[in-house]
Amino acid sequence: MQKSKDWQPTGSLKNLQFRAQFLSDIRDFFYKRGVLEVETPLMCNAAATDPYINPIPVFYSHPTSENQNYYLQTSPEFAMKRLLAAGSGPIYQICKAFRCDEIGRLHNPEFSMLEWYRPGFDHHALMDEVEALLCRILGTSKAERLSYQAIYQKFVGLDPHTVSVEQLKQCASSKGIILSASAMNMLTVDDWLDILMTHCIEPHLGFENPVMIYDFPASKAALAKVRVVDPAVAERFEVYVRGIELANGYHELTDPDIQCERIQADCEYRKTNGSMEIPMDFRLIAALKAGLPDSAGVALGLDRLLMLKLGSHEIQEVVSFTTDRA
Repeated sequence: MQKSKDWQPTGSLKNLQFRAQFLSDIRDFFYKRGVLEVETPLMCNAAATDPYINPIPVFYSHPTSENQNYYLQTSPEFAMKRLLAAGSGPIYQICKAFRCDEIGRLHNPEFSMLEWYRPGFDHHALMDEVEALLCRILGTSKAERLSYQAIYQKFVGLDPHTVSVEQLKQCASSKGIILSASAMNMLTVDDWLDILMTHCIEPHLGFENPVMIYDFPASKAALAKVRVVDPAVAERFEVYVRGIELANGYHELTDPDIQCERIQADCEYRKTNGSMEIPMDFRLIAALKAGLPDSAGVALGLDRLLMLKLGSHEIQEVVSFTTDRA
């Protein structure tokens, strides 16, 4: 039997009314900048292969073709890049995204995302526009910008481009981060960097002004271009406000061969580690071969942005129904 109050929304009606105005303000921001609003499918036959993000699979029985597995999208990125390759120009989308097993104060398996792409921009130009959006919505001032290297040296005294696993283990231990021996022996440099970021750096970021961290280690490129300098860096950025990761942006990779290699590496990692296996999106690769314009793109968590606007503590306060009441 259902609990007697499970039918009620988790967010207050006042917050939901504010949410409607909030979405209207975001649309007005992009309208005034000449960015086209688009919609793309949320259910697709492929999904992002990021090793640490799992989509929610769905089985679809198509009346005119073979039955096959589909996925609820973790991001509209692949489809939006196909629009860019088709000549759409600058585009944005407000949509639902889905990620398996992500539940908590800042997470719901179904959440709202704002994603946009700017042909002709690099990641620094797009950081300018993210800054302008935050100023419009949150009333914040100019963001503090630090490289990934600088932020690590500032908070934990390590150079992320040259640090060893053993140095990272020792640093984590000195910060009171305790893991099992088996877990510690399996973690890579990138894994340790992520752990120190979430435990020792993120909680201190963005309390006076937004913080934008850019130029990540090349091993963390994901879908971003790599700039071959010494050391090589991935042209991507993340945005933090009041200790919360709010957005993730890239100077987008346009080379189809390199993109294929990265997706194949992700797929192999997922297979080796027993994660959900996801097919390669060959339509994305075809779009890259047709010609993706030099662009920068960013995904921003709308529910988190609204939480920051309203001073809410949990995501359930700013959505109508969380997954447990869906």
